[in-house]
Amino acid sequence: MDRVVVTVLAVVVMSSLWGCETASQVTDKTDPPTPVAPAIQQVSNSEPGPRDPDAPEEFTTTSSGLRYRILREGTGDKPTSADTVRAHYRGTLDDGTEFDSSYKRGEPTSFSLLQVVAGWTEGLQYVREGGMIELEIPSDLGYGASGRPGIPPNATLHFIVELIEIE
Repeated sequence: MDRVVVTVLAVVVMSSLWGCETASQVTDKTDPPTPVAPAIQQVSNSEPGPRDPDAPEEFTTTSSGLRYRILREGTGDKPTSADTVRAHYRGTLDDGTEFDSSYKRGEPTSFSLLQVVAGWTEGLQYVREGGMIELEIPSDLGYGASGRPGIPPNATLHFIVELIEIE
Protein backbone atom coordinates (compact mmCIF):
# COMPACT_ATOMS: atom_id res chain seq x y z
CA MET A 1 0.00 0.00 0.00
CA ASP A 2 2.81 2.41 0.81
CA ARG A 3 4.34 1.73 -2.59
CA VAL A 4 1.10 2.75 -4.30
CA VAL A 5 0.98 6.05 -2.43
CA VAL A 6 4.62 6.78 -3.21
CA THR A 7 4.05 5.93 -6.89
CA VAL A 8 0.98 8.18 -7.12
CA LEU A 9 2.84 11.04 -5.44
CA ALA A 10 5.78 10.57 -7.79
CA VAL A 11 3.46 10.75 -10.81
CA VAL A 12 1.80 13.94 -9.53
CA VAL A 13 5.16 15.60 -8.82
CA MET A 14 6.61 14.55 -12.17
CA SER A 15 3.49 15.75 -13.98
CA SER A 16 3.80 19.21 -12.48
CA LEU A 17 7.52 19.36 -13.21
CA TRP A 18 7.05 18.33 -16.85
CA GLY A 19 4.01 20.51 -17.47
CA CYS A 20 1.64 17.56 -17.77
CA GLU A 21 -1.96 17.99 -16.78
CA THR A 22 -3.68 16.03 -14.07
CA ALA A 23 -7.30 14.97 -14.41
CA SER A 24 -8.47 17.93 -12.30
CA GLN A 25 -6.63 20.36 -14.60
CA VAL A 26 -8.18 18.90 -17.75
CA THR A 27 -11.79 19.27 -16.61
CA ASP A 28 -11.89 23.09 -16.87
CA LYS A 29 -10.26 24.21 -20.13
CA THR A 30 -11.42 27.76 -20.79
CA ASP A 31 -9.11 30.20 -22.54
CA PRO A 32 -7.85 33.01 -20.33
CA PRO A 33 -8.96 36.50 -21.34
CA THR A 34 -6.69 38.24 -23.84
CA PRO A 35 -4.85 41.07 -22.11
CA VAL A 36 -5.39 44.52 -23.59
CA ALA A 37 -2.31 46.73 -23.65
CA PRO A 38 -2.68 50.46 -23.13
CA ALA A 39 -3.10 52.40 -26.38
CA ILE A 40 0.30 54.00 -25.98
CA GLN A 41 1.96 50.60 -26.33
CA GLN A 42 -0.14 49.28 -29.20
CA VAL A 43 2.55 50.07 -31.74
CA SER A 44 3.24 47.68 -34.59
CA ASN A 45 6.74 46.34 -34.95
CA SER A 46 6.60 46.25 -38.74
CA GLU A 47 4.33 49.06 -39.93
CA PRO A 48 3.06 52.36 -38.59
CA GLY A 49 -0.05 52.07 -36.45
CA PRO A 50 -3.50 53.43 -37.29
CA ARG A 51 -4.21 57.06 -38.12
CA ASP A 52 -7.09 59.01 -36.68
CA PRO A 53 -10.04 59.03 -39.11
CA ASP A 54 -10.14 62.84 -38.90
CA ALA A 55 -6.37 63.36 -39.32
CA PRO A 56 -5.70 66.45 -41.45
CA GLU A 57 -4.81 66.09 -45.13
CA GLU A 58 -2.91 69.40 -45.20
CA PHE A 59 0.42 70.09 -43.58
CA THR A 60 1.08 72.93 -41.17
CA THR A 61 4.21 74.93 -42.03
CA THR A 62 6.21 76.47 -39.20
CA SER A 63 8.33 79.63 -39.39
CA SER A 64 11.45 77.46 -39.78
CA GLY A 65 10.01 75.79 -42.90
CA LEU A 66 9.22 72.46 -41.22
CA ARG A 67 5.97 70.93 -42.46
CA TYR A 68 4.02 68.54 -40.26
CA ARG A 69 0.63 66.98 -39.68
CA ILE A 70 -0.62 65.03 -36.70
CA LEU A 71 -1.81 61.64 -37.96
CA ARG A 72 -2.87 60.33 -34.55
CA GLU A 73 -3.53 62.36 -31.43
CA GLY A 74 -1.78 60.94 -28.42
CA THR A 75 -2.98 61.14 -24.85
CA GLY A 76 0.30 61.70 -23.03
CA ASP A 77 2.65 64.63 -22.63
CA LYS A 78 4.50 66.46 -25.39
CA PRO A 79 8.30 66.27 -25.19
CA THR A 80 10.58 69.28 -24.87
CA SER A 81 13.77 69.71 -26.86
CA ALA A 82 15.77 68.49 -23.84
CA ASP A 83 13.89 65.17 -23.52
CA THR A 84 14.88 61.67 -24.54
CA VAL A 85 12.10 59.83 -26.34
CA ARG A 86 11.33 56.31 -27.54
CA ALA A 87 9.78 56.17 -31.01
CA HIS A 88 9.13 54.09 -34.09
CA TYR A 89 9.78 55.78 -37.43
CA ARG A 90 10.21 55.44 -41.17
CA GLY A 91 12.29 57.88 -43.22
CA THR A 92 11.96 58.35 -46.98
CA LEU A 93 13.21 60.70 -49.69
CA ASP A 94 11.04 62.71 -52.12
CA ASP A 95 10.94 59.76 -54.54
CA GLY A 96 9.71 57.38 -51.81
CA THR A 97 13.05 55.63 -51.31
CA GLU A 98 13.22 54.43 -47.72
CA PHE A 99 16.57 55.25 -46.11
CA ASP A 100 15.86 54.21 -42.51
CA SER A 101 13.15 52.39 -40.56
CA SER A 102 12.91 51.23 -36.97
CA TYR A 103 9.89 49.22 -38.12
CA LYS A 104 12.13 47.09 -40.36
CA ARG A 105 14.50 46.54 -37.45
CA GLY A 106 11.47 45.43 -35.40
CA GLU A 107 12.28 47.65 -32.46
CA PRO A 108 11.62 51.27 -31.48
CA THR A 109 14.60 53.57 -30.94
CA SER A 110 15.44 55.86 -28.02
CA PHE A 111 17.26 59.14 -28.60
CA SER A 112 17.75 62.59 -27.16
CA LEU A 113 15.98 65.34 -29.08
CA LEU A 114 19.20 67.35 -28.73
CA GLN A 115 21.11 64.76 -30.78
CA VAL A 116 18.97 64.51 -33.92
CA VAL A 117 18.42 66.75 -36.94
CA ALA A 118 16.75 70.09 -36.17
CA GLY A 119 13.55 69.03 -37.96
CA TRP A 120 13.07 66.16 -35.49
CA THR A 121 13.90 68.33 -32.48
CA GLU A 122 11.25 70.83 -33.53
CA GLY A 123 8.70 68.42 -34.96
CA LEU A 124 8.44 65.92 -32.13
CA GLN A 125 7.48 68.71 -29.75
CA TYR A 126 4.12 68.94 -31.59
CA VAL A 127 3.03 65.35 -30.87
CA ARG A 128 1.92 63.69 -27.63
CA GLU A 129 2.99 60.31 -26.29
CA GLY A 130 0.97 57.65 -28.11
CA GLY A 131 0.56 59.95 -31.11
CA MET A 132 1.87 59.81 -34.66
CA ILE A 133 3.21 62.69 -36.74
CA GLU A 134 4.28 63.07 -40.36
CA LEU A 135 7.25 65.37 -40.88
CA GLU A 136 8.51 66.97 -44.09
CA ILE A 137 11.94 68.32 -43.20
CA PRO A 138 13.64 70.77 -45.57
CA SER A 139 17.34 70.24 -46.19
CA ASP A 140 18.49 73.02 -43.86
CA LEU A 141 16.68 71.30 -40.95
CA GLY A 142 17.98 67.89 -42.04
CA TYR A 143 21.43 66.93 -43.31
CA GLY A 144 21.94 69.99 -45.54
CA ALA A 145 24.49 70.17 -48.32
CA SER A 146 26.61 67.37 -46.83
CA GLY A 147 23.93 64.66 -46.89
CA ARG A 148 24.93 61.33 -45.40
CA PRO A 149 25.18 57.71 -46.60
CA GLY A 150 21.89 56.90 -48.33
CA ILE A 151 20.75 60.54 -48.23
CA PRO A 152 21.86 62.87 -51.04
CA PRO A 153 22.96 66.45 -50.41
CA ASN A 154 20.14 69.00 -50.00
CA ALA A 155 17.50 66.27 -49.64
CA THR A 156 14.05 66.91 -48.19
CA LEU A 157 13.37 64.20 -45.61
CA HIS A 158 9.96 62.62 -44.98
CA PHE A 159 9.21 60.81 -41.75
CA ILE A 160 6.31 59.02 -40.12
CA VAL A 161 7.05 58.97 -36.37
CA GLU A 162 5.09 57.28 -33.58
CA LEU A 163 6.05 58.74 -30.22
CA ILE A 164 5.83 55.84 -27.79
CA GLU A 165 7.04 57.58 -24.66
CA ILE A 166 9.13 60.28 -23.11
CA GLU A 167 11.85 58.55 -21.10
